[in-house]
Amino acid sequence: MALTAETESRLYRSLRVAAGAAAHLVALGFPAAVAVLARPGSSECRWGRGRGRGQGRMSQLTSPCASLAGLFSWHPLLMALAFSFLMTEALLIFSPETSLLRSFSRKVRVRAHWALQLLALFCALLGLGIITYNKHLNGKGHFVTWHGLTGLLAVLYAGGQCAGGVLLLYPKLMKNWTLAKLKLYHATSGLVCYLLGCASLMLGMCSLWFTTTVTGASWYLAMLCPLVTSLVIMNQVSNAYLYRKRSQH
Repeated sequence: MALTAETESRLYRSLRVAAGAAAHLVALGFPAAVAVLARPGSSECRWGRGRGRGQGRMSQLTSPCASLAGLFSWHPLLMALAFSFLMTEALLIFSPETSLLRSFSRKVRVRAHWALQLLALFCALLGLGIITYNKHLNGKGHFVTWHGLTGLLAVLYAGGQCAGGVLLLYPKLMKNWTLAKLKLYHATSGLVCYLLGCASLMLGMCSLWFTTTVTGASWYLAMLCPLVTSLVIMNQVSNAYLYRKRSQH
């Protein structure tokens, strides 16, 4: 039996609401799980407990490595907060179905989006600075892995994206561009920035620290978290800008 247009619309809306709710839960749950694993400020390195290649001997390190481990432990949490929680919530603010501020005016939502994006950029810059300093103290090279390169690109891109957002607050600075076009380009560029951040998180979950701490089904579940939020955000941006723009031609 064929579904009516109204039934299909309701079903599609219900799926979008369910997906948005899942994105909210994942956005908060993933950093919380990382915080438990990393134990920010802890003087112990959680390298695993005797799993393969003598890793058990590294399960607990003392000074001076203990202080370095305590420094490193802030990096995964700050990056998870930046790209999983703050940036996701900053984008979900504009979701017509699951925005936590959908009852407020667009002006309020834009200001909240700005605040969350700036907080995300601050956490990302702080996380980048910490891992760079930690590598320096350990005498190790940085930005030599795909995770490091992608993370650096994501942070730099986020900075440029925030700077570009100023044009939406003051569109008169770009007299030859319409506000609608600026919004389209900002949303599309923001989606690229978000996907870069999620890719960096996923590559980070392939690191030695994460794979020796999280194994089995838990590792696959963790990898699904950025995928879920990425798909939800992609669908939101596509429906709000890209599909609408195409239908106008």
